[in-house]
This record gives sequence, C-alpha cells and structure tokens, in this order.
Amino acid sequence: MTASLEWDHGGETPVLQVVGRWTLDQPKPELSEVWRQGGRLPESLVVEVKVSAWDSSLLALLRRLQRLATEQQVVLNLQGLPDGVERLLEMADSPSTQAKAADKPVYGRVARLGLAALAVSTALNNACVFVGEVTQAIGRLFAGKTRMRINDFWLAFQQCGPGALPIVALIASLVGLILAFVGAAQLEAFGAQLYIANMVAIGMTREMGALMTAVIMAGRTGAAYAAEIGSMQANEEIDALKTFGFPPLEFLILPRLLALLLSMPILTVFADALGVFGGFVIGAGLFDISASQYLNQSLEMLSLTDFLIGLFKSLVFAVLIGLIGCYYGLSCGRNAQAVGQATTNAVVSIIVALVISDAVITLICTQLGI
Repeated sequence: MTASLEWDHGGETPVLQVVGRWTLDQPKPELSEVWRQGGRLPESLVVEVKVSAWDSSLLALLRRLQRLATEQQVVLNLQGLPDGVERLLEMADSPSTQAKAADKPVYGRVARLGLAALAVSTALNNACVFVGEVTQAIGRLFAGKTRMRINDFWLAFQQCGPGALPIVALIASLVGLILAFVGAAQLEAFGAQLYIANMVAIGMTREMGALMTAVIMAGRTGAAYAAEIGSMQANEEIDALKTFGFPPLEFLILPRLLALLLSMPILTVFADALGVFGGFVIGAGLFDISASQYLNQSLEMLSLTDFLIGLFKSLVFAVLIGLIGCYYGLSCGRNAQAVGQATTNAVVSIIVALVISDAVITLICTQLGI
C-alpha cells in the first residue's frame, strides 16, 4: 500500500490520516496541496498515523506538519505514533545546543597576575623548546642526518630571494630619497650639502638597509610562513607527516629558515646600493652634486665595519623572521580563524622583535665603539 494523506471531516474535528508505507522508496503526495484541501482549519487538528512501514520520511512529514500548524496557529494532536517516533520528534524539538555556558569565573587582582605570569611562563617554555628543537635539526643537518629536501630549500629561496627583489628595490630607493631629503634640509643651512652622501651611506649600511629589508620580509615572508604552516596544521597535514615518520621541523622549518639566512644578506646589500642611489638622485637633482663626488664621499665615509654590521643585523633578522613565523604556524589552531590570528600575531611579533634586536645591537656597537 503506497503512502497517502487523507482528510476525514466526519467528526467535529477534522482528522488528517497518514496511511500506507512511508518509506523513501514510495511515492508520496504533495503535503502543501493536501493541506490546502483541508480548507479553514479549527484551533485543534487531529493527525492519525496508521502506517504499515516507516523510516525518516515519516519523521520529515510530521516535522513539516508541525511547522505548517505553527504558522497557522493550529494545535496538532498526534495519535497512533509508532514506537520511537514520539521520542525522535522530542529530540528534534530540543536541540543539543541548549546547554547553558558556564559563567566566566571572576578573578581577583592577585589571581589575574598569577594567570598572566603562568601564560608568559608557558609561552617562554614553548618558545625555548621550539628553538632547541630547531637547533638540534640544524646540528643533524651539519652531520648529514637531516630529512630536508634540497628542492624545498631552492623553492623557498626563490620565494624569499628573487621574488622579493622588486618590493625591496622600491622601498630601499624611497628610503634613500627620504634620508637625503631630510638631511639636505638641515645641511643646506651650513652649506654642507656634500655630506648628504655621508649620512645616506652610513644610515643605509648600518641601519636602514637591513631594517627596512627585514620589515618587508616580515610582512611578505614571515606572514607567508605562518599562513602556510598554519593551514597545514588546520588541515592535519602536519599530523600526517608525523604519522609517516617525517619530522616537521626538518621537512618544513629547516628549508625556510636556511633560505632566509641566505637571501637576507643578499637583499640587504641590494637595498644598501639602491638606498645610496636614491640619495644620489636628491643630491644630483637638487644640489648639483656630481656622480664622482657623491661616490667618492660615500666610499671615504664607509668602512668594512659598517658594512659587516649591516650584514650581521640581516642574519639576526633572518633568524627572527624564520623562527617566529614558523613557530606561530606550528602553534596554530584547527580552523580558518586561527590561521588568520596566527598570521597577524606572527607579523606583529616579528616587527617588535626586529626593532628590539636592532636597538640592542646598536647599543652594543655604541658601547664597544664600533
């Protein structure tokens, strides 16, 4: 017997009869048409269920009947329900998400201070463990026992090296222009415009070349590392690597860190040269300083120490960018929002670390007289 819906208006209250086999393989009448055939309905309606077989199709029908009755403010009286159907309807009416969230505990000042200290201690412990594991991976690399693939290294180097040249060239040139223009405004009062070359050369090689390159790489490469590894963590790809016996630190972190260590000094030298050229544009364009004068003045002022300090800073910055970006990627959560948060935290932390480390190195060099 096929599934059917029939109206019985013989009594005082209309009765909607559900009869037949209400299973997925049976053809079924259109509920909206049958409901309209009932005409003007009273406040109460009886639904008699007389089915020989049923599955989820019956539950879907009853749920639709309940919604239609609610829309027309009709009270349904379900009769003859098979065993288990009433319980399933009750479960559908009471979603599992109704559990009340626990009230957030209120902590005093001492408790908040303790929780903050505990959070800082945990973060420092995790960071130290990560740095130690990376150091061990580098040791295994020198011992020839690492699982790093050379193709991954060259791909990472191409992304953070040649791929970053255009933006580094643009920013370095503009920084050189700005340094020269700001210095010229002061030196012109003393007729010492030629010393623009001195200021730009020292500023670019010791400070701005390495720092501006690192800031660019923080937003470009550090964020990319955090997002890539964070996405792999969210998609459980890193867990799959561990399952198959591939150490994530050697397989993912080491190629990226080594690529940054190789590319950052090269980009810094490139930025230094373009920054000096940017200063020359201002000197030649506004103060008629010839190319030979500007170059000779820059070379007389510069020393190998200034150049090496800039390269040393670039190596320190490369380590900070690689470690912090990869650390936040590995500690990322398991959803898309966590990936975005990890990327944001990585960029902010890298820039703060760059500024602090640059200030510390500059202070040490000043105290040592170099």
